[in-house]
This record gives sequence, structure tokens and C-alpha cells, in this order.
Amino acid sequence: MRLTKQQIEQFRMKLEELRSQITNQVRGANETVKVSEEGKGYSQHQADEGTDDFVRTVNLEVSDKEFKILRQIERALEKIGEDTYGICDLTEEEIPLARLEAIPYATMTVKAQEKFEKGLI
Repeated sequence: MRLTKQQIEQFRMKLEELRSQITNQVRGANETVKVSEEGKGYSQHQADEGTDDFVRTVNLEVSDKEFKILRQIERALEKIGEDTYGICDLTEEEIPLARLEAIPYATMTVKAQEKFEKGLI
């Protein structure tokens, strides 16, 4: 069953809100990395530097995952503009409403996503 215009509008608003939240989180993580780099001095203990490096690495990994989600959100918003939101990018089957409610930036069905992640598609 195709999504109604009202459902698509609700998903668009949800996607824009998610994009805003994640963008703010990425900015915060990037600022944390910058501040810890600037605050690094010669008088710090080696253990403190190790902890700082670990925190910086974790922040960068989180940022990378968030950037990937941001790209997926942008793709979902493009699909809304193309009037193909809710349709799998690979199989052109409808994405179940329950999946879109759980992951509004999903652009593939579960089966297509699994095949894609295994490198079968």
C-alpha cells in the first residue's frame, strides 16, 4: 500500500528533525576533538594523554557513523522529492511501514539491505 501524502509529510518532518539532531551531535563531537587537541600540553601525564587519545578516537568513530546516517537521511529526503519514498532503491518493492517507522531513513527492504551488506548485490 502506497504511503499517503500525510504519512510522507510526517516522515519528512521526522527526517528533518533527525538531521538537525545528528548535525548538532557531530558538531559537538568535532568541537570536543578540537578542544582536547588544543588543550594538550607538555606537562600532562602520559596516562592522561592516552585517555585523551581514546576519547578523541571514540568521538571520531561516532562522528563517522553519524555522517553515514546523515547521508542516508539526505537520500531519504531526496526520495521524498522524487516521489519514491517508501520504495526500495534496489528492488523497487515497497518498504513496509513498520520498517519506515523504526528507521525513517531506510531506502531498502530488509532482504535487499541484507544482500547489499553481504555484497551479493
